[in-house]
Amino acid sequence: MVPAHAADARPDAWPEKPMKFVVPYPPGGPLDVMARLLAEEVRDPLGQPTIIENRPGAGGNIGVGAVARSAPDGYTLVMGAVATFAINPWLFDNLPYDPIKDFTPITLVASVPNVLVVSPAFAKAHDIHTLDDLIRYAKANPGKLSYGSGGNGSAGHLAGELLKARSGIDAVHIPYGGAAPAQAALLGDQVHFMFDNLASAAPQIAAKALVPLAVTTTERAASLPDVPTVAQTLPGYDLGTWFGVFVPAGTPEPVVQRLSETYMAALKRPETRERLAQMGSDAQPNTPAEFADMVQKELAKYKEVVELSGTRL
Repeated sequence: MVPAHAADARPDAWPEKPMKFVVPYPPGGPLDVMARLLAEEVRDPLGQPTIIENRPGAGGNIGVGAVARSAPDGYTLVMGAVATFAINPWLFDNLPYDPIKDFTPITLVASVPNVLVVSPAFAKAHDIHTLDDLIRYAKANPGKLSYGSGGNGSAGHLAGELLKARSGIDAVHIPYGGAAPAQAALLGDQVHFMFDNLASAAPQIAAKALVPLAVTTTERAASLPDVPTVAQTLPGYDLGTWFGVFVPAGTPEPVVQRLSETYMAALKRPETRERLAQMGSDAQPNTPAEFADMVQKELAKYKEVVELSGTRL
């Protein structure tokens, strides 16, 4: 239900005070860094500062749920992600928001491939240089392969389950309390592989501490042009990570349009695109209508993937 005062918003005078940009994850992660970058980029065009508020918990549900209940006046935004807007609706029985009914999309910020990585020691010991090599090893050694992820229902977990289903291999899932400890376990050879966010894995790949076998998007990553896609081995495989800006449903259309134009312009600036590229992210601004259509399609895709994994939280 839209609060009564929303109708009294004056889009022509908006914004008249600072805005709050909620990041539903802890400080320091990719969403937090991107939100802070964008907050600086839109300060001058909007004439007001944007305050970042980190509200982590429950896989992002706490922060997103809080924004869903906020006044739809354009002063509260949230940095949503594939997890909170396409995966969690199928994972959690009592989600405190509806990703479609409770929000109006502003723009997609960026997409980031996940990358299938193994440790150099494992790759060398078993002559694994490609995804085909990994699949052959798994089939020749049933029950011996394990993979780590940031937790049950995480993007890395779902990517692993989809790989198992499409390739017919068996691998034991080992969930950790976040992507960082999962990566540490892989570096310590406690698991054999993982699907890591490229922004997180890039430094370890550059240092040759991890070996990339494939990226999960349909196109190769610009920062890893020599690394093939999973889809080149398993056609139709496509699981990337994305981030985008949302406001509560019922926000006046002129305010939505002003936000959309401002954030899209910021994301098209060469310096902004370069900074995102350094984080392994590809800036992909789009219109509210285009972003809404994308979210609908992602929801449908991840419904199938979550059901395939059999995970409920």
